[in-house]
Amino acid sequence: MCHRPSFSASSATRSWLQVPRVALRRRLSALSGAASRPIPWRRRPIAFLCYVLSVGALRPLAKRVALYRSFPTRLLSRAWGRLNGVELPTWLRRPVYSLYIWTFGVNMQEAAVEDLIHYRNLGEFFRRRLKPAVRPLCANSCLISPADGKILHFGQVKNSEVEQVKGVTYSLENFLGPQKGRENGTESKWTDLRLLLQGPPPANDMLLSLSLDSSSSFRDRLLSSPDNDLFHVVVYLAPGDYHCFHSPTNWKVERRRHFPGSLLSVNPGVARLVKELFCLNERVALTGQWQHGFFSLTAVGATNVGSIRVYFDQELQTNVPRYSKGSFHDRSYVAVDNHLSKAAGKGGVAGGEGEGVVLQKGAAVGEFNLGSTIVLLFEAPKDFSFNLQAGQRIRVGEGLGSL
Repeated sequence: MCHRPSFSASSATRSWLQVPRVALRRRLSALSGAASRPIPWRRRPIAFLCYVLSVGALRPLAKRVALYRSFPTRLLSRAWGRLNGVELPTWLRRPVYSLYIWTFGVNMQEAAVEDLIHYRNLGEFFRRRLKPAVRPLCANSCLISPADGKILHFGQVKNSEVEQVKGVTYSLENFLGPQKGRENGTESKWTDLRLLLQGPPPANDMLLSLSLDSSSSFRDRLLSSPDNDLFHVVVYLAPGDYHCFHSPTNWKVERRRHFPGSLLSVNPGVARLVKELFCLNERVALTGQWQHGFFSLTAVGATNVGSIRVYFDQELQTNVPRYSKGSFHDRSYVAVDNHLSKAAGKGGVAGGEGEGVVLQKGAAVGEFNLGSTIVLLFEAPKDFSFNLQAGQRIRVGEGLGSL
């Protein structure tokens, strides 16, 4: 004889009430953006930083961002740089570096020296070199990745605005600073205008055309040909990545521009909250020419990046105690003296005879003292196409796009 299980009225009522409560809890979690899984231990510092920025719902977002920007990140970064240079006892090196390897997922099998005892301090470990064969250069692509990291954003530059992360833009002119007109661009248009003023009175439509050309956008003034367009790529280097950056193509560096500034975190979570973060942070922009026109590589500093080093420029000093807000310092490589030419010849970098510093594809250019960001801005034909996806991992030497 079969017996049906009996349920009391109270238990049935409790089970009936739990269903909408569970559904409501899930809906609230989805609306608040709460994660369904606990945050990994290695990501908790960044999660705590984002929490500091978002906590206090009664405060406007601008005040929270201003509070974060008031942190003495430059002082903390210089202190971290000093700590990086402290020589560790031999018995302490292996446990300290092993903890860092485990926390940030470092692949030591790629390092030129795998023995942890070899690295005297944290700085040497951060700037470790790789084995020559682990980063082959893509021969089928005219442009390769300058660093190991994650692709944050890429594409065409429109309206002189560039995206640092999806939906958050910054001004191209604020990022690179004022630029001189290209040889076939602004300067030639002003020359044509002077010639017309010296000759017979031109037609009104011609004057209107010239006035429109002279007031062209900052993006247009960088282009040397109307058949080209301006593109950009943003590569984010995490603390566990290889910290050196390389030349993405064969090109000639004509100028170095150093922007002293803040050293805020460039983590994508923070980049979504701080507008024009890349324009606020300290950065070193190398600008010049490649086979298709304008080309620039900008190394953006971040929290705990004690310095940005460029191998062929020994005069560059970053994260100094005092600086003037909004200022920048230029150095031209066009008139290169003998001393600079010799220094530029090290590390696979060749110095030009009064024509700038010539960089070969894949040559080591510089290094960070921790993770940061590389921004490429370059001119190319309009049919240039990227072989990338936002958020993908990339390594030095892998192709970025093709013509």
